[in-house]
Amino acid sequence: MSARAAGLLLHPTSLPGRFGVGDLGPEADAFLDWAVLAGQTIWQVMPLGPTGYHDSPYGCLSAFAGNPFLISPQILHEEGLLPPGALDDVPTFPADRVDFARVIPWKEQLLRASLRHFRKESPAEISLAFEVFVSAPEQQSWLPDWALFSALKEKFARKEWDEWGASLATRELKALEEAREELAEEIQYHSYLQFLFFRQWERLKKEANRRGIVVMGDMPIYMAFGSADVWAHQQLFTLAKNGAPSAVAGVPPDYFSETGQLWGNPLYRWDQMEAEGYAWWIQRMRQNFRLADVVRIDHFRGFASYWEVPAGETTALNGRWVPGPGAKLFDAIRAALGDLTIIAEDLGVITQDVTLLRQQLGFPGMSVLQFAFGEMDSIYLPHNYVPETVVYTGTHDNDTTRGWFANVNAEDRRRALGYLGTNGATIEWDLIRAAYGSVAERAIVPVQDVFGLGSEGRMNTPGTAQGNWSWRATEERFDAERAGGLRWLAELTGR
Repeated sequence: MSARAAGLLLHPTSLPGRFGVGDLGPEADAFLDWAVLAGQTIWQVMPLGPTGYHDSPYGCLSAFAGNPFLISPQILHEEGLLPPGALDDVPTFPADRVDFARVIPWKEQLLRASLRHFRKESPAEISLAFEVFVSAPEQQSWLPDWALFSALKEKFARKEWDEWGASLATRELKALEEAREELAEEIQYHSYLQFLFFRQWERLKKEANRRGIVVMGDMPIYMAFGSADVWAHQQLFTLAKNGAPSAVAGVPPDYFSETGQLWGNPLYRWDQMEAEGYAWWIQRMRQNFRLADVVRIDHFRGFASYWEVPAGETTALNGRWVPGPGAKLFDAIRAALGDLTIIAEDLGVITQDVTLLRQQLGFPGMSVLQFAFGEMDSIYLPHNYVPETVVYTGTHDNDTTRGWFANVNAEDRRRALGYLGTNGATIEWDLIRAAYGSVAERAIVPVQDVFGLGSEGRMNTPGTAQGNWSWRATEERFDAERAGGLRWLAELTGR
């Protein structure tokens, strides 16, 4: 990747296709071809792990596993991993939204049919590849726990792990051994899903790299309480004796919320992590760089200091700042894995210690143009950037640029129009042009802005539980005219 680069933010679930949710199949390859046509060299995705409640990729049930609902039915069919006729009667799903309530049960029955077919008639080459995958050292640190966790979650009707009974919740060895024996077939199913996910994702990533596109992954700083990682590594998290969190994560009042954001994730016991040589974090980073070439770490400020809220609070107001691990964590990661290309998400309440830590580690920070017009001479305005910056028109948590502009207050609108020298008729292209023309080395645009969508294209509204993560692109939006406009801007600005 050259020093100056342009990229697109698009999660795989948002890709078009007939199977109800975007996946890792032919439509993903078609998107990569369109990105090349548009002069793009970065594809940013959201976290790729299995999602839990509310279908949020930022509330993954594992730091290591992949989301099985991203598995492409078309590729399964082409590889002989579906019974004959399995795709002859696909339900009609919405083209512009993911209807998770319908898609997930349909896709699950398809994946279970795939395993049954695999057991009977799998090609020898793929059977061998599955055996190699399951037994490989890079899977041994997480796959057995994940597959058992998933099997137990099915057995207990999707209840949280602290409701499975004391012996399983506290991971008594005898209880775990009995569960492995009882649930052997279900454990194999979840191992098979991970084999399929990684087989397909690694193929797609190679296709991206072959086209000169680097993949930027995204890693939430915290894990969901109901995740396999918290269950399997309880000593690393702020849990009370009864297994419930004793303190949880959030952020104080900010741009998105007057009462702060109460995320509810258990916090890390950084002293215990240090005592273990940060082994879990090293494994986690190794896995993320298996999935991506560059990784954006969400909520980077939590490594300098983090907002600790006592368990039981209903808002994030009554929290306190607590020092994080600082450079010690990243020194350990670098010693184990070498130099890695990491982007620090440093938006929100940023104090000098956060900036100094980021600079010490040599990580580029982020700027979002939608935040740039709330005051005069904002730090988010392009003239205040340094090259070590990744600039966005907006992120997954923002409205689309058109949606933002339609709802922004009059003073912010006046500053935006004055700064950009525009009448705002095509405000999304004004912000794209400002991002591309800035000194920031990387400029990334959500595809919704390239398409000129309003609020109907918004991916997530922080602080709301329903209606998020479901937006999908329709095939006709990836047209040559838009690609040509983006390529012209990229070439014009040296990207």
